[in-house]
Amino acid sequence: FFAQNMMYNHTVTVYDRSYALAATIDDRVDLPSFGHAAFPGGHQGAPVEAAPTSDGAHMYVSNYEMYGPGLASGAGDSCDDGIWPDSFVYRIPTDTLQIDQVIRVGAVPKYLAVTPDDRYLLVANWCSFDVSVVALATQTSVARIEVGRHPRGIAVSPDGTTAYVAVMGGARISVIDLATFTETRRIATGSGPRHLVISPDGTILYLTENGTGRVVKLDAASGTVLASVATGTAPRSMAMSDDGTALYVVNYESGTM
Repeated sequence: FFAQNMMYNHTVTVYDRSYALAATIDDRVDLPSFGHAAFPGGHQGAPVEAAPTSDGAHMYVSNYEMYGPGLASGAGDSCDDGIWPDSFVYRIPTDTLQIDQVIRVGAVPKYLAVTPDDRYLLVANWCSFDVSVVALATQTSVARIEVGRHPRGIAVSPDGTTAYVAVMGGARISVIDLATFTETRRIATGSGPRHLVISPDGTILYLTENGTGRVVKLDAASGTVLASVATGTAPRSMAMSDDGTALYVVNYESGTM
């Protein structure tokens, strides 16, 4: 289990199945040694979210911002205080628990997801209002897809053809074709769509709405609301059980799950 401790601790902490601390990974990196020669001098990150490959061999960790020469710090969730530089994602192998790749993405990256075939990493860039598509075989960004203000949660269809992105500042879900890297349609939502998960068969989307305090069940094909339930104030992060029968939801301002 990986916990990202952002700019508060500048670490990622890793725990084993017995809940014992397995490693504390410092977020300091030498960017030129990872192929980013334009940024000498040593940098720190701010690890915020993580996504594993299908085999659990690697974890990708987004950095809310980077601190160091050539990269202005002080990013904020409003995105109104300046133009923030693009940030980076770290790759951490789960056998060594040491950063071995650093990949440039957009500004203030938050949620990220690996496609089921491990071909692409999708990164929601909160302050550049787009989604980075990274080809994992080459560690390079192959597309930046504009989706609107504050993209957050990402769910990928089981066949890897479609990505659904919760656009938290736009009250909608952006549907992206992963063959063409284009937005094909939009699904209207309640205020503050935040986190998305998809059913194992790919037919149902589940969405937390930070503004309405509800978890919503949607038909993935049509976007039709099938059901909803109030869970608390500001439901945000969510996870689904492996068998697809239960959701676990954090109600941020209620202090409950």
